[in-house]
Amino acid sequence: MDELTVFAPGTVANLGPGFDVLGLALERPGDTVTVRRSGARGIRIASIEGDGGVLPHETEKNTAGIAATEVLRRAASNDGFELDVVKGMPLGSGLGSSAASAAAAAVGVNRILGDPLGPLDVVACCVEAEAVVSGRHADNVAPAVLGGLVLVLTVDPLDVSRVPVPHGLHVVVVTPEFELPTRKAREALPDTVPMGTVVRNSANLSALIHALHTGDMALLGRALDDRIVTPARSPLIPGCDTVIEAAREAGALGSSISGAGPSVFALCPSKRRTGTVAAAMREAFSAAGLESTSVVSRADNPGARAI
Repeated sequence: MDELTVFAPGTVANLGPGFDVLGLALERPGDTVTVRRSGARGIRIASIEGDGGVLPHETEKNTAGIAATEVLRRAASNDGFELDVVKGMPLGSGLGSSAASAAAAAVGVNRILGDPLGPLDVVACCVEAEAVVSGRHADNVAPAVLGGLVLVLTVDPLDVSRVPVPHGLHVVVVTPEFELPTRKAREALPDTVPMGTVVRNSANLSALIHALHTGDMALLGRALDDRIVTPARSPLIPGCDTVIEAAREAGALGSSISGAGPSVFALCPSKRRTGTVAAAMREAFSAAGLESTSVVSRADNPGARAI
């Protein structure tokens, strides 16, 4: 095999109180990377589409290039590959755009090499890419590679686990036409947090994991409450608090910011009310002066795969 095209999905990270430790793969949107053998050693980014011309083509500055290079290093391979990257989601949207590019490239190169690296090693390659552009975390790249809903215990060493997803659970994601760079969103986080707030968030995260294992939808909705990260970031996103409340009033189990934002997600117990929830969230963004788009996805989806 000399050429392969891989799709990697966008992701919803944090899921309320699970800052940097929870991430969920979406059906769509996502990025597509075509990987093909070349005569020269190493990785070269041949083209990038859908980014408005803003992403770097230098291999060492682009997450697709960094992750693919790390696959070669860990596999002790002297092969060479070219990458054609097609962005399928807005940059700075809070949907793991950089992680999707890294996942698609890493999985593609590893597959053509004959899968010398296991899935966790591929995730680790993507972590190295994320570290360059948005911080050393795996809550986007792990679900982008592995699929499903993933819990990240540690990054160094990498220790991740799949968490069960209740049958029928759906995700609504609404993305406003507003870019919020990940670094700016991280800079907004508080340096210190009151002990009582930490305890409440720990309880909510514990309840969230329990609800996912037991299928307790009502508890799942209550557990999405985040007292640390969301209050710090919501002022950066026009209309954010109103959008979250609109989702709940329209029938969602709960709602919060997707990753670093500005996308906002809502969980629904089935597909039945997802259209109503999406419309209410978009209307709330519109009232804040922002146009938006929405996607509806099952909550349990595969990760990066050949297409």
